[in-house]
Amino acid sequence: MNASSFEPAAYTAQLESKKNRLIELLTPFGAPAPEVFDSPLSHFRLRAEFRLWREDGQRHYAMFEPGDKHTPILIEDFPIASPLINELMPRLKAFWQVCDQISNRLFQVEFLTTLSGDALITLAYHRPLDDAWETAAECLAAELNVSIIGRSRGKRIVVGRDFAEEALTVAGRVYRYRQPEGAFTQPNGTVNEKMLSWAYDALGQRNDDLLELYCGNGNFTLPLSTRVRQVLATEISKSSVNAALANLANNAIDNVTLVRLSAEELTQALNEVRPFRRLAGIDLKRYDFGTVFVDPPRAGMDSDTCELTRRFERILYISCNPETLAQNIAQLNDTHRITRCALFDQFPWTHHMESGVLLERR
Repeated sequence: MNASSFEPAAYTAQLESKKNRLIELLTPFGAPAPEVFDSPLSHFRLRAEFRLWREDGQRHYAMFEPGDKHTPILIEDFPIASPLINELMPRLKAFWQVCDQISNRLFQVEFLTTLSGDALITLAYHRPLDDAWETAAECLAAELNVSIIGRSRGKRIVVGRDFAEEALTVAGRVYRYRQPEGAFTQPNGTVNEKMLSWAYDALGQRNDDLLELYCGNGNFTLPLSTRVRQVLATEISKSSVNAALANLANNAIDNVTLVRLSAEELTQALNEVRPFRRLAGIDLKRYDFGTVFVDPPRAGMDSDTCELTRRFERILYISCNPETLAQNIAQLNDTHRITRCALFDQFPWTHHMESGVLLERR
């Protein structure tokens, strides 16, 4: 990406194009004009992953065009990444250039940073890691003031913590999050705060309960829990469930029950198709759900889960794929109408976009 790509005029034109695409997809459903939440033009991405490429006797950060694993693009700095990633990149490179224990058979580096200034670096190797590597990694972690995770076949060594700590502000309250290595987190922290604030406002203050599907590490769960009596949240990933439980405890939130179920399994439980031991002790009938909140993967909701959401008066839907969002809305359009929608530019300088809709029963 060349410097001219970061001109404000180019960004404004691209954001307008995304807005028009979202309008096109949602117009058949009578959607109102989308609220648009822009991104910083640079230094917005909190995660980055690089392969290493050897050239002139040195290892360099490298990326590749999709489908091409043989023509590296060597990276010295990465203007879309956070200031902290750009600060750490040359310092890590200088360390591996003089430390064989760190550089030997190192083939991939992943950075995870946060708006609050924390950082976790994962180093992946084509060799077994031993005590000598761990000693060198401890020196590296101390020099860079980060946590380090080393990965090789069948082994994972943690120096420091295996998560980064984040702090996000919604409606004047600061929420603190653990973001585990390898688990999904929103890549654009600034836009994530805007997205959380929009969902918080769209939900409104309620006197009933919230069902949340695909809750991840509790990114939305924490602020939304303050708007309702109680929340039943589901997530299938063990690492995300553990992080969400820690985040609920660290933020003193006690009105959320979290169960490790997929959206499809919860649909079966609510339909009384089959019992689940993981729901033992949870009486689903005691909830008075007024709203369901969903943030599904790119494939959107499966047909059965989409039918499940139809039961609720209000559906608050965050989507990373507007095409599958439109498909799901088409299934729900006979019973629900869009009353609010939004575009969140999580991925500037790409065609990808995040969107949100509030659907209410007709």
